[in-house]
Amino acid sequence: MADVFTKNKRSEIMRAVKSYKNKSTEIKFISILKNYKISGWKRKYKLYGKPDFVFLKYKVAIFIDGCFWHGHACRNTKPKSNYFYWKNKIHRNMIRDKEVNIVLRKQGWIVLRIWECNLKNKTITRFINRINKFIADKGCRKIV
Repeated sequence: MADVFTKNKRSEIMRAVKSYKNKSTEIKFISILKNYKISGWKRKYKLYGKPDFVFLKYKVAIFIDGCFWHGHACRNTKPKSNYFYWKNKIHRNMIRDKEVNIVLRKQGWIVLRIWECNLKNKTITRFINRINKFIADKGCRKIV
C-alpha cells in the first residue's frame, strides 16, 4: 500500500515521534535490581545523556540500550524500507552514545551500558559482576 503522505511529510512526522524511555526494559531491569536486593539507584536523574539508572553514591550511570536503536548486531534486523535513513539514524545514535560515555567519564562517572537482549537472555549475573568490579576499582564497597 502506498503511503498517503509525501516523503518529506512522512519524514517530518517520524522525526516528531519521541520515545519516553523504553519502559518494558526498564521495568525488567528494576525487577532484576530488586531480585538482587540492589538499592541506592535513582531513575530520571538529570545528567548529561539521560541515563536510565544512576547510583549517585558510586557515580555509576547505567544505560539500557535497545538493540535496534543503538546498533547491536544480536538480532541482525535491518529495515527493508527507508534503509539508508535508518542506517544513518542508528549510526548517529552510536556516535552520540560514545560522546555521552566520554563526557560522563571525564566528569568522573562510571558508565555502564546494558543491551536489551542481555536482559532477555538472563545474562545479568555478568552485569552484576561488572558493577561490582567497577565499584571495587573505585575503592568502594560492592553493591551486591
